[in-house]
Amino acid sequence: MTRIAVTGGAGRLGRSLVAGLVAAGHDLVSLDRSVCDAPELADVAQIAVDLSQADAAAAALAEARADALIHLAAIAVPFSAPEDVIMRTNAGLAVSVLGGAVRAGIPRIVAASSPTVLGYGAPTGWVPDRLPLDEDTPPRPWNAYALSKLLIEQTIGMLQRQTGDAVRFAAFRPCYVIAPEEWEGAPTQQGHTVRERLDDPALSAPAVFNYVDARDVATFADTLLGALPDIPNGEVFFVGADDALARRPLAELLPLFYPGTEAQASILTGTSAAFSNAKARRLLGWRPQHDWRSELERIDARKESPAWSSTAFSSSR
Repeated sequence: MTRIAVTGGAGRLGRSLVAGLVAAGHDLVSLDRSVCDAPELADVAQIAVDLSQADAAAAALAEARADALIHLAAIAVPFSAPEDVIMRTNAGLAVSVLGGAVRAGIPRIVAASSPTVLGYGAPTGWVPDRLPLDEDTPPRPWNAYALSKLLIEQTIGMLQRQTGDAVRFAAFRPCYVIAPEEWEGAPTQQGHTVRERLDDPALSAPAVFNYVDARDVATFADTLLGALPDIPNGEVFFVGADDALARRPLAELLPLFYPGTEAQASILTGTSAAFSNAKARRLLGWRPQHDWRSELERIDARKESPAWSSTAFSSSR
């Protein structure tokens, strides 16, 4: 059993990540601005702290007595705050939390970055050199959120150069996260349901139709923490589903929303995703276990069952 500190444990991804790691047998500590009453955190130690304050962050991380850290805390949506606020907040958190973890003597440190570092959606256009996108695709951030996430990766590199292999680091870029309740119809991060994002490709196009189930992020994190001593230090991983969040092949859809990508997208036939998770499979042996077709089919089958119909009728009276 590993004692794991998670910053931003009360957030959308944080709650599912904490729940998944607890289910895997780990001891969790959530660090966030305030204590959260979410059911996923009911049996988890929580520390309320302003992580933007370096000394407070370092003290809280020392108090956590953790064997590993997963840093999620950040402004999580591009343009959800002024650009300067996003940059100051996310960059400051990276330095205070990751540096604080080193000061606290935590030997395994993992931080969440973002696929947006690659620069898709740039107002001047975006045509990748090749598809699918992977960890060798050059970052080209065009907004403060993406730049702040790239800075998180660079902060890990900085700290690694300070500590050598005494501390093991990694960063991961989770695709568009879908929490378990969102398969059931709860709004996703952008305010639309999963089915709406599938029915209207324009809703998923800004994320290049990428997605990942939050539970798969939890299994990835569990696998990564266990593998950190044995893989190269400071690696970066994409964490995404095996398929695209789209009903039509991306060979057809991508050129409609990203002009000039016809040649590159031609390889994305069938259900192929625009983002590759091959590195995580190769280095960690990790594969996602959830996909949108299976999740929606499961929900539809349950709703069609007599037991569900009877329960739904009774509860509506």
